[in-house]
Amino acid sequence: MSLFIPRFDPSVVVRDAEAEVVGDAPVAVKLLADSGATGGALSTVRVTLAEGADGARPHLHRNSAEMFYVLDGAAEFLSGDDVVTGERGDLVVVPPGKPHAFAAAPGTGADLLIVITPGVERFEYFRHLQRIRLGEAAPESLQEVQDLYDSHFLTSAAWDERR
Repeated sequence: MSLFIPRFDPSVVVRDAEAEVVGDAPVAVKLLADSGATGGALSTVRVTLAEGADGARPHLHRNSAEMFYVLDGAAEFLSGDDVVTGERGDLVVVPPGKPHAFAAAPGTGADLLIVITPGVERFEYFRHLQRIRLGEAAPESLQEVQDLYDSHFLTSAAWDERR
């Protein structure tokens, strides 16, 4: 077992009013702290999903765990071949290498705090997704940056059946 000790100073403080928001309904991502600001300890965002909206299609992170905390509403999470529903106050942690996805549960929206640890520079990844949504970049361009953002897309029969 290796121990990663992040090094950063001073403490990271992100004021709600100053945080960049990427996107808009049905999916808005508030960029909170990226890996560079936390000495590689973590990257964190807040994702707000409109009723029934998809958050992320099936993917995995080879080098990081991903934590989802449901601040409000309800969300469905793929974890391996299992799909679980998390409600307000629930926590789901997906280990490195495990396929996962998330979306607002049918009939409701969801507000999620998402933390990836150890951190990966993710802010530019969310900006890239927004460029795809706006038609400024091709969806295939994500294939070119999978290693850079440690987000490797895949298919999931369990997720496809549910969504």
